[in-house]
Amino acid sequence: MDLVVTPDLTRWEWKDADEYAHARRLGIVSDTEHRAVEAARGEVLAMFAELSGVFAQAQRWSSWRWEPAWPTPCLPPGATAAEKVTPEAG
Repeated sequence: MDLVVTPDLTRWEWKDADEYAHARRLGIVSDTEHRAVEAARGEVLAMFAELSGVFAQAQRWSSWRWEPAWPTPCLPPGATAAEKVTPEAG
């Protein structure tokens, strides 16, 4: 699940909570995994409340904007060709 926070840090919501709940109902996410997810959710919400961790500089980054004069990024030559990956034989 992703935590979606507004740029001004006034609101947040969990993205895909309904899909996660459905996976729980189907048994795809075990009780042990669910406890780990809940613990991680608690940790990230604590960081958000304290503006620590990944949120430590959130106020500064909320005003960041792309500079229109910057050139459009591009991949180096040859990087756009898809490489065929074959699974390892098991």
